[in-house]
Amino acid sequence: MMTTYSLRGSACAVHGGLDDAESIAAATWIDLLNPTPEEERAVQEALQIEVPTREEMQEIESSSRLYKEGEVLFLTASFLYGAEEGEFGSTPITFVLAPNALVTVRYATPKAFSIFAVRAQRQALPILKTPDGVMLHLFEQIVDRLADILERTASEMDRASQTTFRNARNMQVKANKRDVDLRQALLTLGQVGDVTTRASDTLLGLTRILTFVGAEKANAVRKENQQMIKTLVRDVRSLVEYANTMNNKAQFLLDAVLGIISMDQNGIIKTFTVASVALMPPTLVASIYGMNFDLMPELKWALGYPWALMLMVVSALLPIVYFKRKGWL
Repeated sequence: MMTTYSLRGSACAVHGGLDDAESIAAATWIDLLNPTPEEERAVQEALQIEVPTREEMQEIESSSRLYKEGEVLFLTASFLYGAEEGEFGSTPITFVLAPNALVTVRYATPKAFSIFAVRAQRQALPILKTPDGVMLHLFEQIVDRLADILERTASEMDRASQTTFRNARNMQVKANKRDVDLRQALLTLGQVGDVTTRASDTLLGLTRILTFVGAEKANAVRKENQQMIKTLVRDVRSLVEYANTMNNKAQFLLDAVLGIISMDQNGIIKTFTVASVALMPPTLVASIYGMNFDLMPELKWALGYPWALMLMVVSALLPIVYFKRKGWL
């Protein structure tokens, strides 16, 4: 699907599809979502550029993602999407910055694109004035969305860790509830790690794009928009540091949760070990008096049976008393 955004006076004109060929040539921003071959050809003929294919967008070499052909910049990076719905992933998006238009090629819809489309229609004049301005404002929206996602993810991680450690300290909490909390904490920390990793990949791609655009800004970015590059670089750098801090904290909490689980398992194993040791002497006594020898002094003894029972009870209690005095129980 192709959507074009152009500036008509101080208002935004939005057109969809191939019905209006003139809108392509007049557009400041052309957004291609899952483009058809016909839409790609229409854009290529109108702007005299090559729209990269999906296979070309998935290449990971830096030279295939960031390059210049004449006066046109081709900028590709992986972007996080779907974090709000919980079914998140990463998708490559290409920004083709031509002198007269910005073309975005994508196969998924990050929330930042939907928000930016509404914002562009509401604030048409400052945003759609130049194609490089559209691109930098779109980057700004993406950075804002990443900041919101990281903040929300950090809050979820803090809540999970507080619940886990509070219940771990409270010995009155039932074991089943503590197990559920630990399992939920592990799932939350796993999701945090996945989101922050994908967000870091997005920030790394933005860093590379901004570095490349900064090197070409004399020809690709108008003077009034060049200050935005410095602001975006600072914002991206701060988010990278924040994401790294979150990753380190998530790793620390993961080690702590695994440590709590290990302590609970050790407690269970210790209980079974004590029970096994306590039952060994009675088993030995029962084995001795279970032997079928003709000459056994206690065989015809009237008090032999109670004697054997008492001996087994005493032999079971002695290890338990010893363990308690040692502080092992």
